[in-house]
Amino acid sequence: MKRCQGLRVARAFGFISVLFSANVFAQEGSCGNPFENHFGPFDYRTANRSDLKLVEGAHFTPGVETLTKPATTTVNAMAGDVAYTLHVFPNHHRALITMARLAERHKSPQPPGARFTVDCYFERAVLFRPDDNVARMLFAQHLGKTGRQSAGTAQLLQAVSRAGDNPLTHYNIGLVALEISDVDLALTQAHRASALGNTRPELEERLRQAGKWRDPQ
Repeated sequence: MKRCQGLRVARAFGFISVLFSANVFAQEGSCGNPFENHFGPFDYRTANRSDLKLVEGAHFTPGVETLTKPATTTVNAMAGDVAYTLHVFPNHHRALITMARLAERHKSPQPPGARFTVDCYFERAVLFRPDDNVARMLFAQHLGKTGRQSAGTAQLLQAVSRAGDNPLTHYNIGLVALEISDVDLALTQAHRASALGNTRPELEERLRQAGKWRDPQ
């Protein structure tokens, strides 16, 4: 009887261990919680100037942004400084660009020193502030550069739904759409931006050069 009880306990403990290991693996494989950090997190667009200066002055220096001189890490682990910045300001636009550039430099989806993949940092940014259309456009650019146009378009459509009647936002979405080769969306956005009062000609000129321009009906 005691032996049977012992087997049941051992099996139960083994089952719990398997569950615990699976949960740990799932957590490690996720993008973490962008709403939790030892400092902040703060919205990059509205952050206090002193908080920005504190973090950028220590971790997101000009040398880090230009990928020429690390701040608190080594050259090969420079993503650690950028990651620190993105954990405090998940939608820090320039830091997102820099993290993507580090991925290109190292030819890796997760640059050395970063806690998460580049995709994760973009996903954290738009989860943290869904209304940050600049972060979404940067995400779309990254997805387009890495061969995922349809995913990039999905991000741009999210931005369109939040752009309201802002002609500049619609215009910029069109530029990014053209960049990731979604000509139809680029044309739609060019027409929409123009209807809202945009007078900038670059998007229309690019579409004309590509032989894709059509006057609005």
